[in-house]
Amino acid sequence: MALTRELGEFVSQLQYRDLPADGIRVAKLGFVDCVGVMMAGSVEPVAKIVARTVLDGCDKREASLFFSEKRAAAPLAAWINGSAAHALDYDDAGGHRSAILVSTLLAEGEALGASGADMITAYVAAYEVWSELALREKGQLHERGWHPTGVYGAIAAAAAASRLRGLNAERTAAALAIAASEASGIVANFGTMVKPFHVGNNARAGIYAARLSANGMTASASAFEHERGFLAAISQHGDCDRTRPASGLGVDWRISRDGVSIKKFPMCYGTHRAIDAMLELVIAQDVNAADVEKIDVLIGKTQRAILSQDNPRTGLEAKFSIQFAMACALIERKVTLVELVDEVVQRSDMQRMMQRVKVSINPEYDPEASPFGTYDQVTLRLKSGRVLESERVKRARGHISRPLNEQELYQKFASCLDFAASDLDRRGLFDTLNNLERLPAGWLTAAIANKGRTAAATIAA
Repeated sequence: MALTRELGEFVSQLQYRDLPADGIRVAKLGFVDCVGVMMAGSVEPVAKIVARTVLDGCDKREASLFFSEKRAAAPLAAWINGSAAHALDYDDAGGHRSAILVSTLLAEGEALGASGADMITAYVAAYEVWSELALREKGQLHERGWHPTGVYGAIAAAAAASRLRGLNAERTAAALAIAASEASGIVANFGTMVKPFHVGNNARAGIYAARLSANGMTASASAFEHERGFLAAISQHGDCDRTRPASGLGVDWRISRDGVSIKKFPMCYGTHRAIDAMLELVIAQDVNAADVEKIDVLIGKTQRAILSQDNPRTGLEAKFSIQFAMACALIERKVTLVELVDEVVQRSDMQRMMQRVKVSINPEYDPEASPFGTYDQVTLRLKSGRVLESERVKRARGHISRPLNEQELYQKFASCLDFAASDLDRRGLFDTLNNLERLPAGWLTAAIANKGRTAAATIAA
């Protein structure tokens, strides 16, 4: 069976009862984290610009914007919410899958009156499709200029929307193929409002792809495996596997193995290991920033390609600057939403410290996380001549192997809603999302009406 057809078969047949327990847990974690960062991002300029643009002339009111009374057609709500979910680059790492999938599922799920279990099933199906395609590429899309989130995200969103709609294998395969022609996103737009727009655009494209297929639109039956199809077109060096059967789908669950990595810091994930290294070193040695002569930071080759903003002047640019990450962690001893703003980035002490950062390349790729080097490390050279060296950090805090605890997750979630000055019940919404698999059809509309709370009796049922 051809790959395109195999993907359609898998998505169309997957049921909640088939899901591994780890997969359910990861999907819920993705929902919780994404809703928090989406709410924080709802007050960012990019979310307002997208909303003002796409809502012009829109009359349908299928889905909520940011869990509020404001509503729009589901594809547009997903477009706006998705842009907000990635606006602060605070959403989960590993492709930013939840920003796309949760935005898609909240919007189309509300339009269809889906249950929590329906949404989890669709999330897992889409996650597995994304992984199946991404693991067939042996190169590094970032280095060619592709943003993998923008490239794989539209197809994954189409898988999620197709599963939610209950499309059959043929119609699901067509939806995925339609989305393959909607997939795009370039690294050159990192550090601008367009990067989060990639995510919103993917969510919109996925919903429309499923709706177009449901209404009879045809597409290539070999869109992924064709010699001039999706996999060949995006491949860095043409080194991709277009022929291997997708026999691992539903057997070797990638979501159980890879999960989602929750971000502690609202910056590109390529900075996180180095930030952890800097914070641990500064706090353990009680380093005064004024005593530091030079900062040496070792990161991977692809990380360096992504972190191209060497002289940032805005909060958006700073998210892709290893120089800012190091200066901020050293001076402020924290890297939060409060620091990732133009005023802090432009401060004279921050600008001076960034000039003291030297970036070196770790040439060895991590075999389990190939966009990254085998480890990141920070070395501080003090004016006294003393040299302080951090541990070699292989996994950032929040990675699936070093997870945040529930209190840390809640603190991040609540701080995001605080950042947005939201009137939603923080604990109520957090608990609602953590009980997603037990919520009945129509739960989302009820939760929005109750400021994020779901009746205890509903959860206990």
